[in-house]
Amino acid sequence: MATNAIDQTRRMLSLVTYLRERPGAHVQDVARAFGITEDELISDLDVLPMCGTSFRGGDLLDIDTDGDRIWWHNPDDVAEPLRLAADEATALLVAARAVATLPGLRESDRLALVRATAKLETAAGESGAASSRLSVTFEAEGGVFADVDRAISERRRLWLRYYSPARDELTEREVDPIRLFAVGHTYMEGWCRLSEARRTFRLDRVAEIRLLDAPAAPPELELRDLSEGLVQPAAEDPEVVIEVTAGGRWVAEYYPHDSAEELPDGGLRITLRTPDPASLRRLALRLGGEGRIVAPPELAESARTAAREALAAYDTV
Repeated sequence: MATNAIDQTRRMLSLVTYLRERPGAHVQDVARAFGITEDELISDLDVLPMCGTSFRGGDLLDIDTDGDRIWWHNPDDVAEPLRLAADEATALLVAARAVATLPGLRESDRLALVRATAKLETAAGESGAASSRLSVTFEAEGGVFADVDRAISERRRLWLRYYSPARDELTEREVDPIRLFAVGHTYMEGWCRLSEARRTFRLDRVAEIRLLDAPAAPPELELRDLSEGLVQPAAEDPEVVIEVTAGGRWVAEYYPHDSAEELPDGGLRITLRTPDPASLRRLALRLGGEGRIVAPPELAESARTAAREALAAYDTV
């Protein structure tokens, strides 16, 4: 499963706090807690010793592992008060002001952040004054994240208007949130009152969100192990065959599949399983001339019909 640099940075920042509070933590336990494989965790641990307390170096994180447990040898050294340079102070002030404007942020947290920002601005002097001329705007997902995070901490139910790509429609539903996690995108796992089942919601597909006064009361559920990715097809799921050209080879990188056979033109014949084959119609439309669904035949015909309807819609514009 592909992970972008932002996701990895978020995870590694959380990893530093996690390891500081758990000296000698087991690799297996940490990987499970972060929903990643042990190899991905080891890769993160290879990077952390190159990080320090300043943009320019300074005390580096002395973290290592014997493959079973993780040891951080100098947590107290890197926790010493920092001396921020002008550009560091500016970046921190701009980020703090931006976070303080996020919708859904708990008022107590907002006030604490405003107070800390004011103190930092005073200490920064001219650098603090310069930072006031800069601003950052967060994408809408940031506001949704803040509302979900608040709902989880306050054990409150959420109301959502959510876009379902499989049905190409917006639905309204009430959800008892369980946890937030990132696997390529940021997701909320929760108990959906509409379907009376556990569901996963991608935050950038939430069109509208509102905290309700009703308490969240999801049933006792065992958290899924996400180390093998968000989508883990079952052997009994229907089989779908897709042929892509060289320009569509990325499908094999983003979709869990049973096999990917090389084709003479540099493309691939990909066999995968999914509990909802109809959801792959959008993939076929996205591929355009770079791929097509081969089987099952009814899904292939459905994808062709959707493509013809899309082209007809353009002709009428």
